[in-house]
Amino acid sequence: MTIEESLLNDVDRAVKRLRTTRSAFIRQSLRRHLKELNRQQLEAKDRAGYAKHPVKRGEFDVWYKEQRWSD
Repeated sequence: MTIEESLLNDVDRAVKRLRTTRSAFIRQSLRRHLKELNRQQLEAKDRAGYAKHPVKRGEFDVWYKEQRWSD
């Protein structure tokens, strides 16, 4: 894996500040990024679904009585 020096310097500064290791920092960063990519894909899928099948007027009215709002 090749990482440009300026980015690696930024990582090393963050690692020092967070008192962790470079490997742990990069693992956590990759996990967060993959989680974010998955979230974006799910949102795109939802948008496509609602674009293809928009919510109809009154479709969820039946659920209004079921909602409980606490004071």
